[in-house]
Amino acid sequence: MTLSNSNSPLARREALDDRLEQLRRMIEIRFVEERIQKLFAEGHVRGSTHLASGQEGVSVGIARSIDPDDIVTCTYRGHGHALALGLTPAGVIGEICGRVIGCAGGVGGSMHLVEPAIGLLPTAAIIGAGLPIACGAALAARARGTDRVAVAIFGDGSANIGAFHESLNFAAIQKLPVVFVCENNLYGEYTRIQLSTPVEDIAIRAASYNMPGVIVDGQDADKVAEAMATAVARARRGEGPSLVEMKTYRYSGHSRSDPATYRPAGELDAWLKRDPIDIFAERLTAETLLAAGGLDSLKTEVREAVETATAEVLDSPAPELGEIMAHVGAYSAGGDQRHLFWTN
Repeated sequence: MTLSNSNSPLARREALDDRLEQLRRMIEIRFVEERIQKLFAEGHVRGSTHLASGQEGVSVGIARSIDPDDIVTCTYRGHGHALALGLTPAGVIGEICGRVIGCAGGVGGSMHLVEPAIGLLPTAAIIGAGLPIACGAALAARARGTDRVAVAIFGDGSANIGAFHESLNFAAIQKLPVVFVCENNLYGEYTRIQLSTPVEDIAIRAASYNMPGVIVDGQDADKVAEAMATAVARARRGEGPSLVEMKTYRYSGHSRSDPATYRPAGELDAWLKRDPIDIFAERLTAETLLAAGGLDSLKTEVREAVETATAEVLDSPAPELGEIMAHVGAYSAGGDQRHLFWTN
């Protein structure tokens, strides 16, 4: 069993030190997303799903650059981030299918993935909700005397809400150890960015809050990791927050029912020519870490592993009603301690 297929999220995270594992993880994210779409069509998923195929370089690049003790908040389009950080395919697919094998016991669903062992706070369905939460996590880290960094991942649509500006302002004033990461995939739900935002580059807004604003090619995992490493090091040194804008693209529509017919002709094809998996595979081939034809072999291996995880999920039961209601209030009967983030 490879570390990629380990049931330990922490072991999977540590595996990302290996270049070939980084490529394998990007492929895994792509295939898990594809399988989720099929599971929805087969009637195994209730509610909605929001895929991020095409953005795998951002997810893996971020995961490479932070420690498991660091705290991450992200959006409902968070399957790729959860997998990159270390959640297992079974943990992600199981949660989306509402099975007890899922990372939150099947009670959270597609938009609420969580795993304390790798720093992933529950992902949020509310636009931009993770930004102020990340500020709170950073403030808590400082109060506890740790060098933890908080990373807030959000989409370009979130850059126009009050919480974005309030969070950046507060983080700057307090010099909090936060890295704000905008995944600019050009669309806020169904609306192209120029129809909602008067600036082409979200990163220039960093100047208003006296913090670095960096624009990154989000299709290149190495460039993502390099920019993140700089921002994370700055935060850890106590020098305050940064805003890092990842220029990327989602191949699918906003949600499972969106055919994305609003996209200009040829736009998707242009982005497909800069697929993050292909870019990274070509680099590993040049580094002699991947043999000629090795990408196809890896894809076959990973697809089989995803199918195995899917079968395991479908054999897992749904939670009982008591489990579903066990943690909805302060006086709920649940004693589940899996989701504690501040144990020291």
